[in-house]
Amino acid sequence: MATHPDAAVRDRVAAVLTPELLARIHERAAGYDERNEFCHEDLAELMDVGYLRALVPEADGGLGWDLPTLVAAQRLLAAHAPATALAVNMHHVWVAVARQMTASGHEEFHPVLRESAAGEIFAFGISEPGNDAVLFDSATEARVDQDGAVSFIGTKIFTTLAPVWTRLGLFGRDVEGGDAPLIFGFLEREAPGWRSLDDWDTLGMRATQSQTTVLEGARVPAHRIVRRLPEGPNRDPLVFAIFSSFLGLLSAVYTGLGDRALQLAARLAEDRRSRITGESLSQDPDIRYRLAEAQLQQLGLDAQLRQLSREIEDRVEHGDLWFPRLVALRTTATRTARAAVDAALHVSGGGQYRRGSELSRLYRDVLAGVHHPSDDESAHRTLATSLLGPLDG
Repeated sequence: MATHPDAAVRDRVAAVLTPELLARIHERAAGYDERNEFCHEDLAELMDVGYLRALVPEADGGLGWDLPTLVAAQRLLAAHAPATALAVNMHHVWVAVARQMTASGHEEFHPVLRESAAGEIFAFGISEPGNDAVLFDSATEARVDQDGAVSFIGTKIFTTLAPVWTRLGLFGRDVEGGDAPLIFGFLEREAPGWRSLDDWDTLGMRATQSQTTVLEGARVPAHRIVRRLPEGPNRDPLVFAIFSSFLGLLSAVYTGLGDRALQLAARLAEDRRSRITGESLSQDPDIRYRLAEAQLQQLGLDAQLRQLSREIEDRVEHGDLWFPRLVALRTTATRTARAAVDAALHVSGGGQYRRGSELSRLYRDVLAGVHHPSDDESAHRTLATSLLGPLDG
């Protein structure tokens, strides 16, 4: 009998993210949150089992997973520790980008794969304060030296993995302008000219330690400059690789968070009993309806996430509909996760409102979803343009 594809994926994931490993990660999550501390032990264990090289092809020393397998793994990891999953997500995004780019013949990204296999940790230095253009413009100055090296001056926010990254993927705008002023490259941690601020004291997702990075002339050598792009929306393969990898994997994290919220909700409803009837609250029609509604949304998201991750992997041709599909997935994932946590809180009783409860932590973690690109307003602009065309004028 043929093995169902989902079963094969589960087996590959379970061989790396074993129940024992996931139990240890889950047990540490509350402490990281309470202490506002980076998930060092989690990262060390995940690196030991090869998880950070999951997407790297076997020929380059990796596990050789495809994107749908990693999406399933990130969803599972997030159900045990959302902040840990979000932290390693940013490394996985760069590896996914490099995998897409090298598959398209852009060998300048191949070092990302080889170095990931060797244990280097990649982080995202893209987001900037007040930059709603995201990838299409940058407030960071890029100064090109005569030898082709580039010095970056500016501020990057939400630098997940700040305490541990060894390679920071960043971009800036060439001060000399030109037809392709946006410069992308990878900064080595040993390079001078940058500093990380100890400013990550947040409501949730605390174990990511996504601190602000100040670039004060951080120099990236010419061989680590990987792309130059024009300002504004464009069809460059790097733009698609970043958006599809980031939004697909981000959605996996929030889907996993929603999975855990509904699991907790079912358990709490079963454990609580009505003083009036003596029955478990899992028998209450109103509670059953509320949780069924949350499950309805979660199953719809499940299908959307699985389908789109497979289409990204297979490079299905959607043309101009790709970006509406991607922002719809990200928006649905964060909204559905928040609805799942909200439903769980409604049926859980007042004890779960205490700060130390897992459900309380999930509620704080899920709120981070409103800050990830593409935000709600940007997503609606993309969807409206796709449906109605651009604004007049």
